[in-house]
Amino acid sequence: MSEYVYPGALHTRFHHALGAMHLMGQAIQTLRGKGHSISDDECEAAQIAILLHDVGHGPFSHVLECCFLEDVPHEEVSLLLMKDLNQQFGGQLSLAIQMFEGTYERPFFHQLVSSQLDMDRMDYLNRDSFYTGVAEGTIGADRIIKMLDLVDDQLAVEAKGILSIENFLNSRRIMYWQVYLHKTSICVESMLIQVLRRARFLLRQPGSDDMFASPAFRLFLENDVSLTQFRTDPQYLHAFTKLDDFDVWACIKSWSNHPDRVLSAICLMLLDRHLYKIVHSIEPFAPELVGEIEQQLHQQGITDDEMSYFLVEGQATNAAYLPSGDKINIKLKTGQVIDIADASDLPNIKALTHIVRRHYICWAKNIAWAGAETTA
Repeated sequence: MSEYVYPGALHTRFHHALGAMHLMGQAIQTLRGKGHSISDDECEAAQIAILLHDVGHGPFSHVLECCFLEDVPHEEVSLLLMKDLNQQFGGQLSLAIQMFEGTYERPFFHQLVSSQLDMDRMDYLNRDSFYTGVAEGTIGADRIIKMLDLVDDQLAVEAKGILSIENFLNSRRIMYWQVYLHKTSICVESMLIQVLRRARFLLRQPGSDDMFASPAFRLFLENDVSLTQFRTDPQYLHAFTKLDDFDVWACIKSWSNHPDRVLSAICLMLLDRHLYKIVHSIEPFAPELVGEIEQQLHQQGITDDEMSYFLVEGQATNAAYLPSGDKINIKLKTGQVIDIADASDLPNIKALTHIVRRHYICWAKNIAWAGAETTA
């Protein structure tokens, strides 16, 4: 939903997948140039793995993961789709799947696909900073890729690339707070989630057959789909591949005229950009503040049963670098390998390892009821 903040942020995940595959080719070329043996089959498999790494994302990506599937991360869906494609291609994706899962004997391939310095992040940070216009998010991807090396088949960065890695981590932190976790983006995403919550509730009531939704979309709105069901019943995976943002937007436009006042109001507010008000805080919000907002909503005619749709609390977290995960290793001139947090002489790199939490509360300050005159 970043286009609600940055009108240029309309690029697609398909753009990103192609870009990440291009960077993977550059990374492999760099490693080969430094004397590391990488076969053509390995090269092809690595590019397939990164091309398909996000194929399991549904409409609006991370925003609606919780609304479509029960505890089924998009990585699991990507893996299921890759395995399905592997059957269609007679096993030609088997090596790519091993790299994607991290079971291949040469771990650096998985690190290039999914780690804290992978081709995925290299592409989306530069791509998103360009389309949003947030210049601080620009990273020197070409420079970093040229500095890549291997130590015992583990990915590492040459010591002369430390400054580029520092910039990469700082840029990632800035992009998360300024774009991905921008307060308006969080607000709009919260409204979209409430639309799906309400639609699912209504579709499970008697007499809801006439409620507009595409067949594939309706399947996930009417059913709670677990990972086991997704793995064993092919209808869910097949239906999931038919979904995109347009299924959701078509419903939002239709539901803005729905007789249910909660559903129609939030849909209309999204279409008219009549957004909830949002407030951030480092500390959890005082119960008195929440109570005061609830009172304001009651004055607008919101009942207790409707309150959770118009008042949303949550928290956003951001950590630019997690040393407990796949570390970013720096290869010193002596051949020794150390963590970037130890190699950097900037104190803020160590600070970036701490998880920062921001609490937020957003609510409908002026509800635009369907059929009523709205204000900007």
